Amino acid sequence: MEFTIQQIAAMLGGQVQGNAQGKINMLAKIQDAKPGQIAFLSNPKYEQYIYSTQASAVIVKKDFVPKKELQTTLILVEDPYSSFTVLLEEYHKMISFQKVGIEEPSFLGRGSTCGDNIYRGAFSYIGSNVKIGDNVKIHPNTFVGDNCIIGNNTILHAGVKIYSDSKIGNNCVIHAGSVVGSDGFGFAPQADGTYKTIPQLGNVIIEDNVVVGANTVIDCATLFGDATIIRKGVKLDNLIQIAHNVEIGKNTVMAAQSGVSGSTKIGENCIIAGQVGIAGHLVIANKTGIGAQAGISKSIEEEGEKIMGSPAYDVKDYYKSYAVFKKLPELNQRLRELEEKVLSYKSNGHSL
Repeated sequence: MEFTIQQIAAMLGGQVQGNAQGKINMLAKIQDAKPGQIAFLSNPKYEQYIYSTQASAVIVKKDFVPKKELQTTLILVEDPYSSFTVLLEEYHKMISFQKVGIEEPSFLGRGSTCGDNIYRGAFSYIGSNVKIGDNVKIHPNTFVGDNCIIGNNTILHAGVKIYSDSKIGNNCVIHAGSVVGSDGFGFAPQADGTYKTIPQLGNVIIEDNVVVGANTVIDCATLFGDATIIRKGVKLDNLIQIAHNVEIGKNTVMAAQSGVSGSTKIGENCIIAGQVGIAGHLVIANKTGIGAQAGISKSIEEEGEKIMGSPAYDVKDYYKSYAVFKKLPELNQRLRELEEKVLSYKSNGHSL
């Protein structure tokens, strides 16, 4: 797909200096760009490349003044980095949503409906009474169980499994291998030492603009009528475990290999780093920041708190403690030397 430089400038609210009718069909780094490609210059350290780049256009800050003659066309904007990000987003949408149609073999259950411009990849299975919105892309080997709802412009990548009764909002992306709605980890200990499975009868609700990374699992709620809820704008990385009845607040982000135990409520706009473990039945306040590999064993009540460590506590106190902790071998050696001096002092008939 091609655009003129003028069309791109209009999209970004920028001004063109040079050939406004030049054609662009790809994005690239400024040092690697070829004719027909567009790049950006944000960091002054890369300015040297703008004088030699083969890019047909370069996005620059509106006050940029070249020191040499240029062979490329400029698009002048307020923030080149943000503008290039907008282009990346638009390009990604184009390549993500270009597939349309139904590949064979695929299955659509009784009573299920699909909106306009849908894509159903080969070997995809859609159960009964499923409602699928417009412009939804369901890639090969995807399973969607009975009574599910999939909102407009949502993408289910290859191998995704959506269990029955799950609800997924608009503009969501579920990456390959993820499972939504699987049973929560519920087992009742018996007198003979065995465990009896507790049926998991609830569902999962994923609101609009959520991204779920590859091989992430979101378990359903335990009781019928209850739900595990992922609120609007949440971004989950790969390999995350979200247990039954968890609720994750709006615009919270969570990095890979983290896990949240059952019935925990995480607030809005939290940032949770990788390999964090959060115990069950806790409440995490809005805007909490949790460092990598932290272990959260109690609720966090103060909004905006930054914590790390296991068990986790205030990040400033953690670093102060760590400064002492890493010196423990040295301190231990000095203590031994001091003990030896005291014993020697006493053995020579001196009193303290």
